Amino acid sequence: MNKTDKIFVAGHKGLVGSAIVRKLVSDGYTNILTVDKSVVDLKNQYSVNQWFKTNTPDYVFLAAAKVGGIHANNTYPAEFITENLLIQNNVIEACHEYKVKKLMFLGSVCIYPKYAPTPVKEKYLLSGELEPTNEWYAVAKIAGIKQCQAYRKQYGDNFISVMPCNLYGINDNFHPTNSHVLPALIRKFHEAKINNNNEVICWGDGSARREFLNADDLSSALSFLMNNYESYEIVNVGYGEDYSIKETVNFIKEIVGYEGNIVWDTSKPNGTPKRLLDSTKIFNMGWKPSIELRDGLKQAYDWFKSNIKE
Repeated sequence: MNKTDKIFVAGHKGLVGSAIVRKLVSDGYTNILTVDKSVVDLKNQYSVNQWFKTNTPDYVFLAAAKVGGIHANNTYPAEFITENLLIQNNVIEACHEYKVKKLMFLGSVCIYPKYAPTPVKEKYLLSGELEPTNEWYAVAKIAGIKQCQAYRKQYGDNFISVMPCNLYGINDNFHPTNSHVLPALIRKFHEAKINNNNEVICWGDGSARREFLNADDLSSALSFLMNNYESYEIVNVGYGEDYSIKETVNFIKEIVGYEGNIVWDTSKPNGTPKRLLDSTKIFNMGWKPSIELRDGLKQAYDWFKSNIKE
């Protein structure tokens, strides 16, 4: 990417999109395109096409998606599969129609089978059954990967797909029930501290293991890949180390300064038992993450306290 190229970040207000914008600005890119959903509905093909026709972006980061944790995926399966398919189909088709130089599609670690061997290699895609609690989102993301590969195969379009692990950071969604695990836990412990609650109830038994990557680390990886990666094959982006949910909960308890008890509700699902990506491909290309989990969680909590109304 040249510094003056027109770079469209779809989903610029979300966790990943906002991190991409911050990274591009800090690296000196001067022609970053964004658009609010109130102006262009990415679920509407005509609206998307008109915007692309008028703005003619050179590069596109497709970070727009309907996202959420286990509760949200279980509660709104129709929205998760339908809205994500619509957004992907429309933007990918527009990128082809209006001849963007390169499109980066953002997938998710949940595309991989529930019981895939760990660390999870890119080749394990479609090798087994998905985790039932987020299969609707996963199916949509898998379709997006295959759509990008199909356009590359049939038309030679320069479309690449990137699979990040569990993400967190500033500008995350801290909704008490519809957010991902880390922001949900940060909010839960913060409110328990403020309300002087004696205990915090956490889902499952704490044994599930997760790999967490700060969104600012991810944005540096995405910029690196946009400039250095050209392939039909997907590429994983992870931190390279995982933690049990129990360990992570204790980190958050410490950072928030909560002094009550932790109670594990084993009637609730753990989700996939272990989820650690094999990020050998991108690590061997020369990129590595730099934000440790404790530091990143403190950054996220400080942002939460400054930006989220009680």
